[in-house]
Amino acid sequence: MSHIWYSIMTDGNTQWVLLSTLLLGMASGVLGSFALLRKQSLIGDAVAHAALPGICFAFMFTGERDFLFLLIGATATGLLAAYTIQFIRNTTRIKEDTAICLVLSVFFGLGIVLLTKVTKMASGNKSGLDDYIFGQAAALVGTDVKIMGITATSLIIVTALLFKELKVSTFDPQFAKGIGLPVGFLNLLFSSLLVLTVVVGIQAVGVILMAALLITPAIAARYWTDSLRVMVVISGIIGGVSGAIGTIISTLGKGLPTGPFIVVAATIVFLFSMLFAPSRGLLAIWIRRKANDHRIAARATLKKLYKLAEQGETQIKEQQLDTKHLMAQSRYQKIIREISKKGFVTFNNNHIILTDKGKQRAEEYIFVDELVELKEMYPSELSSLNLDYIEESRKEGLSKEQFQALKRMLNQVYQQHPFLTRRGGTSYEL
Repeated sequence: MSHIWYSIMTDGNTQWVLLSTLLLGMASGVLGSFALLRKQSLIGDAVAHAALPGICFAFMFTGERDFLFLLIGATATGLLAAYTIQFIRNTTRIKEDTAICLVLSVFFGLGIVLLTKVTKMASGNKSGLDDYIFGQAAALVGTDVKIMGITATSLIIVTALLFKELKVSTFDPQFAKGIGLPVGFLNLLFSSLLVLTVVVGIQAVGVILMAALLITPAIAARYWTDSLRVMVVISGIIGGVSGAIGTIISTLGKGLPTGPFIVVAATIVFLFSMLFAPSRGLLAIWIRRKANDHRIAARATLKKLYKLAEQGETQIKEQQLDTKHLMAQSRYQKIIREISKKGFVTFNNNHIILTDKGKQRAEEYIFVDELVELKEMYPSELSSLNLDYIEESRKEGLSKEQFQALKRMLNQVYQQHPFLTRRGGTSYEL
């Protein structure tokens, strides 16, 4: 740990690389959020691969590895690739994913051919251009970092200034057109910003991995919020932290590539988000599903007890419960304990007795289930019947006021539409 801090505090090259990857990660996270929501994730991959021939053309034209000229060449072919994808999508019947694959393969193939051509130039080597395929952040110098830093900062500022416009055009382009926003120009501008983000990061992360840095922080941030503004902020933080962590890890030894470690760090954050995010995480979803399954099983058990009680079974044996055989024994015992604790049942010599409170709750469950089923059968006739709050309320049971209000509402609807029948063919009676 002391070695890392010593390197960060004293090594100028490490400081340059750390600053550049931090800004690059933040810009990638911010722009990647919009790319993800616009369903343009693969365009970043296509642009990254399309930048390779531009880098080669710039080197062949200048004869030297000047980062600014290489950046200009990569931007030119990246923009050409992005606009070509849009042109194919808008003017032909070819779908966007097919257009992306077509452009990506053609441009990257051209880049590999040009790399071979560069090898045969008078210099006799590729001058390290193949480093752009996988990235080499350690080769960054002060001038390169300044260019990357200024570009990344400008991208973040432009995105912040046009946040509302990009938000509207992303979620509802027709509404954006209706209020007078230049949607076509905004799409063109966003594609240009996306290209710049990808191109400026190729030196540090590489052609192959740049798309991952663009999208992974955005996907991770999506698990934590439903707000675009918060998502953009979280995504930028994840991207910046991933860039910093990848750079720090690469300082631990020689030959440790910065780009791959940046992507690995972002992927670890994504996996953590996917598993442990409080609302969208797999663990939270599993917990809610288990709780919902338990509620459904408890409701089914209580309704079965009610039906047996209606048939004259005052003291019910456990063997008479069909629901007992449809669930694990541990869940069944837990359900019995819960409904007993709530006062819905009592016990007498291993027999179950449904209390008046339990009958009332079972009647509510049965009534609500039949009401929901009836609305699904006659959606137009029962469109005025608002049941939106039932999904949440009936988890623990409706209040007495809600139950009576539903009965009154359904009675009015039934009077207006006397032809309504239940699935069994009999009139729906309250």
